[in-house]
Amino acid sequence: MQIKKWLLLIGMLFITAGCSLAASSTGDRQQESFELAEGESLSSLFMEKKLPDMKGIAESDSLRLFVGEETGDVAVMDKSTGKTYYTNPPERTLDKVASGINAEVLSAQLNLDYYNQYGQLSNINSFTDSVAYEQISMQSIEKGIRVNYKFGNDKNPAEDLPMMLSYERYKEITSQMDKTGQRALMIGYKEDKEKKVYIRNDDALKGLQLDRALQAFESIGYTEEDLLIDTEEHNITKEETGTRAFLVSIEYVLDKDSLVVRIPKDSIQFPENYPINKITPLSFFGAAGVKEEGSIFIPDGSGALIHFNSGKINYPAYKQDVYGVDQTMETTNPGNDEQNIRLPVFGMIYEEAAFLGVIEEGAAAATINADISGRLNSYNYVHPSFYVVKKDEVILDANGQRRSLPKFQQEKMSSDFVIRYKFLPSEQASYQGLAHAYQSYLLEHNKLLSTKFQEQENSPFYLDLVGGITLQKHILGVPYNALESLTTFKQAEEMIDNLEDKNIRNIKLNYSGWFNGGLDQKIPDNVKVDKVIGGSKSFKDFIKYTDEKNIEFYPGVSLTQAHSTKGFNKKNEAARNLREIPAALYPRDLALDKRDVEKKPSYLVKPDSVKEYTASFLNGVESYALQGIALEDLTNMVNSDFNKKRNIDRIESEQIMIESISLLKDLDYKIMANDANAYALPYVSLIKNAPMSNSGFKIEDESIPFYQMVLRGYVDYTGSPYNLSPYTNDRQYVLKCLEYGAGVHFKWIYKPNYLLKDTEHNNLFAVNYELWLDQSIELYQEVNDFLKEVQGEGLIKHEKLADNVYQSTYSNGLYVIVNYNAEEVEIDGKTIKPEGYIIGGDQI
Repeated sequence: MQIKKWLLLIGMLFITAGCSLAASSTGDRQQESFELAEGESLSSLFMEKKLPDMKGIAESDSLRLFVGEETGDVAVMDKSTGKTYYTNPPERTLDKVASGINAEVLSAQLNLDYYNQYGQLSNINSFTDSVAYEQISMQSIEKGIRVNYKFGNDKNPAEDLPMMLSYERYKEITSQMDKTGQRALMIGYKEDKEKKVYIRNDDALKGLQLDRALQAFESIGYTEEDLLIDTEEHNITKEETGTRAFLVSIEYVLDKDSLVVRIPKDSIQFPENYPINKITPLSFFGAAGVKEEGSIFIPDGSGALIHFNSGKINYPAYKQDVYGVDQTMETTNPGNDEQNIRLPVFGMIYEEAAFLGVIEEGAAAATINADISGRLNSYNYVHPSFYVVKKDEVILDANGQRRSLPKFQQEKMSSDFVIRYKFLPSEQASYQGLAHAYQSYLLEHNKLLSTKFQEQENSPFYLDLVGGITLQKHILGVPYNALESLTTFKQAEEMIDNLEDKNIRNIKLNYSGWFNGGLDQKIPDNVKVDKVIGGSKSFKDFIKYTDEKNIEFYPGVSLTQAHSTKGFNKKNEAARNLREIPAALYPRDLALDKRDVEKKPSYLVKPDSVKEYTASFLNGVESYALQGIALEDLTNMVNSDFNKKRNIDRIESEQIMIESISLLKDLDYKIMANDANAYALPYVSLIKNAPMSNSGFKIEDESIPFYQMVLRGYVDYTGSPYNLSPYTNDRQYVLKCLEYGAGVHFKWIYKPNYLLKDTEHNNLFAVNYELWLDQSIELYQEVNDFLKEVQGEGLIKHEKLADNVYQSTYSNGLYVIVNYNAEEVEIDGKTIKPEGYIIGGDQI
């Protein structure tokens, strides 16, 4: 009876999940639509001797585009340099490292990861599962070509084989087979020692291997009744048999000096029971072999380099989601040291050339991947992949037995996936060249605030002040929560006066925790200035004070997170994860470096409400005549909402974030961002907590200021507050500010630190301003002595001169050389003291 109950529960769940999946996009998932359009016969516009098997099909002033009609591989020749970039390594058949499927994928232009109805992931690629079956066609399009792929075939599905076999059953079946059949099952099934079963290996069961496995079962008279018995033994339902055919197309178009690669969303078609999880296009575009020298550029944090052929194959390959993890999908809290990708770019730097990849559409669904030669093959490569349908697990508990079942995203992602490859000549073959190319791209496409800085005599001093927090108090031993001031507006004036008395200038002031409940701010459907820090009248007086002092004032607001449930109905207003549970964010336990589920969580606001709350907040502050506003989360968080009534994927959510930010810009507010993803760059003037390093993954070789080289001169920035940073040495902090061109930054409260102990905000462990005032003045004055000379100037060049020695050159010709070593170094006859620096240039 228990088995029947489980089968009924599981069947009902699959029916529900399947119906919602099919109903969401019946137009492109019906099985009868799986037919390839007839491809046109391609005529060659030109030929190239070194590409005898490829046809020239498009040309721009800078580039020529070639395609292999039978294999689908593409090559782009840069006419100015003669360098040719291939979608697939031309000498891949000679690879001595790659074997089996790893050798086959070197010839693929597309890889698909897809789920079966049990949520198990399998992979297919365009070479093994499309080209090999001659299921590829091509169509000429303007300035390029469209390649259409059909993956898989309609015959002999793997579902005719049991998903799982116990040890005993596996031994019983294989004992009846000959050696060929036994070998087919050794390849077709993977042993799970923990569960003591053999699980069908769909990745291996393709083509000839699938045929051999089917023949092996047929040779022993394996029947439908046997299959039903083997599925029921493991409390799983029998899979629906049928085609596992998939359709995907790639378009290649030349656009001036770029190749634009597009996967149209409407071309992505898959069976209802086999949703595609990820699409990976052009894994080996521009891949470099073992004899080449150069580096892979990845956008981890401020940027990082992975040197070709570094031999670090014992460390994991690089893989990070663009814009960080989707918090509705996150089940663990990553370590604090891991940086996020803020810019949707990547690249390869060779000795004589380089290319920059820019994800133009679908960035919020993208992951950047990179690896070196020697692990799976003999190539160094970098590429994006894109989520199409996401999956989570639903736990069922019946009669003491727990089962996890897959729950899939209702709709596939709502965007085409588009990558622009820009090709750079030898004089730009560096990460500086890539940064300059990306900056030019952003300016050309109006994706960077293009207003140059007004002339300012001094570099900024970034100051964060915290107004109030919720503390637990007691009356006659009975606990209750009350709002406690940490910094009133009058105390803030006192702190600023002290700074100015010490010659601190150009203060950029961010004030958080000032309304609707302090740092535990409730959703801003209205604005009520907290009385404990002065109330509305004191707020107006403080605004007047900052105006008279010529201090840029940025009161902060959180719009994508509900830090308090007061006035917030999490059932109706919170974003939901795939399990249809309101998405909660828990504080991080600093000691254990994980989520502290014992503490009160914040909730993600559903994206549909974010724009509404933004408008309400702007209406609430209209009477205060503010000049600037600090966005605490709108510029750095993009999350899905898997509400079954209104499913919003991350790409649509990104567009909502953009529209919300633009409401502020339309009202002429200056915007300070708390870190900033690329979509926010057309709107923000200042960025606090900008990435100042990479994550330090073992496969990475160098951290670089790519983010800073793109932004400096157009957007001002600073890193995390010194008093809350991991720096234990102020000399290292000074050097980093000078090298990266970043302002000095502190976060303070007026009250003592002990008030924050055992609160929800104990991450603010060292913020009392009196303890830091003297050191902040010393740090600012030293950093400002140089940065005021390059205020508003671009960071045009950055280079490593020796181990832990770097030179940064600014657009007015001034440079600084920093030495992070504990010993002095000599560079070009100049001695640099331990943890010291020298400056130079035409104006010195």
